[in-house]
Amino acid sequence: MKIFYGWRMVAAGGGIQFLQAALLHQAFGAYFAVLVEEQGWSKTALSGAAVLQPMEAALLGPVLGWIVDRFGPQGMIRAGIVTFGLGFLLLSQIDTLAGFYAAFIVIALGSSLCGFFPVNVAIIHWFDRRRARALSILSLGLAFGGMFVPVIAWSMQSYGWRATAFASGLAAMVIGWPLARVFRRRPEDVGESVDGLPPAAADPGRRDTSAQRQFTAREALRTGAFWLLSLGHGFALLIVYAVNVHAITHMKEGLGYSVAEASFVITLMVVAQVGGVLLGWAIGDRFQKRMIAAFCMLMHAAGLLMLTYAAGPVMLAAFALLHGGAWGLRGPMMQAIRADYFGRRSIGMILGLSSLIIVIGQIGGPMVAGVLADLTGNYRAGFTVLALLAGLGSLFFLLAKKPA
Repeated sequence: MKIFYGWRMVAAGGGIQFLQAALLHQAFGAYFAVLVEEQGWSKTALSGAAVLQPMEAALLGPVLGWIVDRFGPQGMIRAGIVTFGLGFLLLSQIDTLAGFYAAFIVIALGSSLCGFFPVNVAIIHWFDRRRARALSILSLGLAFGGMFVPVIAWSMQSYGWRATAFASGLAAMVIGWPLARVFRRRPEDVGESVDGLPPAAADPGRRDTSAQRQFTAREALRTGAFWLLSLGHGFALLIVYAVNVHAITHMKEGLGYSVAEASFVITLMVVAQVGGVLLGWAIGDRFQKRMIAAFCMLMHAAGLLMLTYAAGPVMLAAFALLHGGAWGLRGPMMQAIRADYFGRRSIGMILGLSSLIIVIGQIGGPMVAGVLADLTGNYRAGFTVLALLAGLGSLFFLLAKKPA
């Protein structure tokens, strides 16, 4: 039996997201903790580097969205893999904070070109009835990448962060290039149809996408749902990005754990993330996605409070399960619900414009936590503020009803 080519793209996209999570997003916290100690750079300064990728993604988002809608994602993803790997090679050679920022600008550019946004748009164009399921499977790459964090931490302790960064750059290009070559623009380009199913006329159980309204980007901007979904997504990322950057340092400096021990808490978080993804695979196309997302916001908030005031391993485990599970369940829903609301025709531009709002959380989370930690000497104030904001952010999803 022939396997639908879209599932090959899902597997390749999961591999690329695994590389990004393992080498950058989840691993940045380990680099952060080591560089604070070795170089003496402030948490605020290093937090600034952490927000370079979302800042670039936000500024380039509308342009990248137009390119993806017009020409497809395949060329962009290939260029991104090469740029991403070269950035890590540069990182291995830096000696100054300015050099660190320069290297991360290159890494961030590569991550934007081959990361979450273009890969998700590519998959959206290949799936409709099974969209939430496909995006959930895709996000397993992000989850499994987080399990690689202890390996990165061990490598830093055994060989140093420079050798780890150099090896990361080589691995990104050698492994990522064949995966990038799998991507195609549309099912019709390879003689297939959306979901790999027969036309709607021959399959009464399939949703007729021709009857679904296909919003232009301008029309989507005029709906309340666009703004509410973007704000809810941004408030969720306040916690996601703050945890990725600062959780290991908080456990090291505030709770007395080693980097290796803290990385195992992150691994437990990732295991819970995998569980959340699998739950999303099972229920994502059966229940209202906005209600699922609203519930996950409360889980994010409760999890961060557990991390903030952890008095032992039980509370750290609760943090890992709550935050990881919420991230895995909610994450794939963000793109699926937009495609459900606005259609596929201009989804690249719509997601690109959304990034201009989402970046508030991507930048704000690490910066709020880092600045308040430098001012107060610990992460309690910053993490508490972010947890409360995320809890309030659940209201955005509750109000984000599908446009008429």
